[in-house]
Amino acid sequence: MRVEAVMTSPVVSVERATPIADAARLMLANEISGLPVVSSEGALVGIVSEGDFLRRGELGTERKRPRWLEFLAGPGRLAEDYVRSHGRHVDEVMTEAVATVTPDTPLEDAVEIMAKRRIKRLPVVAGGRLIGIVTRSDLLRALTAALPADAAPTDDRRIRAAIEAQLDKADWLGNGLIRVAVADGTVTLDGAIFDERQRQAARVLAENVPGVKSVVDQLVWIEPMSGFVVMPPEGRPIG
Repeated sequence: MRVEAVMTSPVVSVERATPIADAARLMLANEISGLPVVSSEGALVGIVSEGDFLRRGELGTERKRPRWLEFLAGPGRLAEDYVRSHGRHVDEVMTEAVATVTPDTPLEDAVEIMAKRRIKRLPVVAGGRLIGIVTRSDLLRALTAALPADAAPTDDRRIRAAIEAQLDKADWLGNGLIRVAVADGTVTLDGAIFDERQRQAARVLAENVPGVKSVVDQLVWIEPMSGFVVMPPEGRPIG
């Protein structure tokens, strides 16, 4: 999937000279937490977010440093802090170094950038202009659309075949051996696993197959170093 499939477009944005009061009201009115900042030609020049409004003189929350740290920081850094906490326009508080993606960027790459940089949004640019934005909310909407709806019942034979096919491809199974039985949509998993985390992975795999109503866990965990055997949790249905 590409970014263009999930991004929001057109984008609510502001310009450098926009008063921060207007930017804050715009965020509240549109229920968003950040705004791309663009030039008069539509080029991305920065981004302003709710985080940029945390340290404000009006709220008494501006950054305060111990005297010795102020001395080490120097007057230039203190002046910079003052501008950010008292500035009246977007360009005085915005972040200029902004990570971006293009419409053709694979969605997995965009998510990787967001996770590594711990950011909530990525502007989408093309031809030097801002054309969209992808946010965590966009990803949630894409997820809800991708999640399978409650599937119509299917026969037990097909359910079993589908689970076994998925288990054959599961790289997390390792040397584990899992057998599958299905009766009236209830899946029973038995066999041996060598890592307790494989138990939950097997259950999740089965639950994702259309037609599965519940999963019964009868897997035996064998600790690989000692050979110690842990019996299944009473074989009760899960879900």
